Amino acid sequence: MQSAAQPTPIRADGDGGPERQQIEQLLRDAEIETVLAELDEQLIALTPVKTRIREIAALLLVDKLRRELELSSNRPTLHMSFTGNPGTGKTTVAMKVAEILHRLGYIEKNKVVAVTRDDLVGQYVGHTAPKTKEVLKRASGGVLFIDEAYYLYRPENERDYGVEAIEILLQVMENERDNIVVVLAGYKDRMDNFFQSNPGMSSRVAHHIDFPDYTVDELVMIARLMVKREEYELGPGAEEALRSYLDRRIQRPLFAHARSVRNAIERARLRHANRIYEATLDGMLPTREDLVRIEPEDILKSSVFGLDRHDETPPGATDAPV
Repeated sequence: MQSAAQPTPIRADGDGGPERQQIEQLLRDAEIETVLAELDEQLIALTPVKTRIREIAALLLVDKLRRELELSSNRPTLHMSFTGNPGTGKTTVAMKVAEILHRLGYIEKNKVVAVTRDDLVGQYVGHTAPKTKEVLKRASGGVLFIDEAYYLYRPENERDYGVEAIEILLQVMENERDNIVVVLAGYKDRMDNFFQSNPGMSSRVAHHIDFPDYTVDELVMIARLMVKREEYELGPGAEEALRSYLDRRIQRPLFAHARSVRNAIERARLRHANRIYEATLDGMLPTREDLVRIEPEDILKSSVFGLDRHDETPPGATDAPV
């Protein structure tokens, strides 16, 4: 696992005076390295993202230190844009950002309120403002995470009420930036168009972080972590089967990276459980090894290999067959 570059240690002058004690106490209380270490442990790869989050954390920590020592300090702009494909860790990183902001006193509560257009935009005149304001009230003191934020703006529909939601968000992002941090998320190309069409929104977002796609090798590493956390293991040949599955699945529509890996593991667990159950019907009681080991056949029966075509995701689901 790759780790982001380590920051240069902050050193205080003096020989144990009150200023040094203030700095040492603040560093102990914040425990930012603990949060960053958790982020590094929980997310495979994503080195550019981890590096950027570390830089933001360092900026906020130094700003906090300056304020503690009554040096000139202006609160940094904290609104962010996370761009990338589904399943690349945007929501997880948003939660870690919220924890860092809370530890350093930039938000009152360590919470993330995740919403989409449907939570903000109404269906008729006079409906959008109350919905948007209610969401902002729920997110007050924390982080508001708006997924697929570009759907708020639909210029092709003259009667669309998304513009009203955007106007309210702009006011809050400017006038209440000490009380709420907004993270806008979605596909990069669509977010770029969204910001071009809404320069007021673009001017309020200071940090643009792009989440790269995972490679197949990285997806296999993610699968290992997921399996281990559930107290399963991949039996002989199962990891090779999983890699073969991912080589095929990544080419198919609606691939969602870590989310698709999780779905694949869940389907493998279902096939594993069915295999164990059918064995018990034949009088064979499972051993501990049987209960924890996922075999190649539990993966190779996926419809991606064209072996059981009934194993299809229902229409309208967010992920394709696994």
